[in-house]
Amino acid sequence: MSHQFPHPIVYLITPGKAAPATFETDRRLILDKTRRAVSEGVTLVQLREKQLTAQQLFELAADAAAVTRGSETRLLVNDRFDIAMAAGADGVHLPSDSLPISVIREKVGPDMIVGVSTHSGEEIAAAAEQGADFAVFGPVFDTPGKGRAKGIAELTDICLEAGGLPVVGLGGVDNRNYRSVIGAGAAGFAAIRSLNDPESLSEIMQVLRNE
Repeated sequence: MSHQFPHPIVYLITPGKAAPATFETDRRLILDKTRRAVSEGVTLVQLREKQLTAQQLFELAADAAAVTRGSETRLLVNDRFDIAMAAGADGVHLPSDSLPISVIREKVGPDMIVGVSTHSGEEIAAAAEQGADFAVFGPVFDTPGKGRAKGIAELTDICLEAGGLPVVGLGGVDNRNYRSVIGAGAAGFAAIRSLNDPESLSEIMQVLRNE
């Protein structure tokens, strides 16, 4: 782990609804979300647009990288480290079924951020050993289609066992419960629904700025 992050990490993940047929409209919406994230001081933005073609994802990532460049917000591309590198993004986020972290780290070098999805203490230990910069752990709370919620107690145990690797809580995190994620020892929290909603994002960031 070579990257230092502010506390708490606020990690916006795009909804993944962009489609090839509606790309131009979807691109504008995502770039608007990215600009808002930058203006609010969000730590990380992940482009999680799995339906797009490689060319479209590259174009979107390059445009988004131009928005975040020079700001405190770092841009990650889901899974596609090659597109992240080509587009000038800051890093890549690896799903649990992606290539091994050690392989990706060898390809991207030490300067790019590498995050990884995890669901157990064993996976977090492996992520730290293989050179990840942070681990996303979840689902912390109930969220559609993501299986059993891990809960705050398990998140607390995971953070204690993480050995210094930043752990980011994901899954059902919103303006009602993000404080409990931070209180459990997490380095921060990630969200799709609550952080893509302008009012919710603004409310959360305003509270964090005033603390």
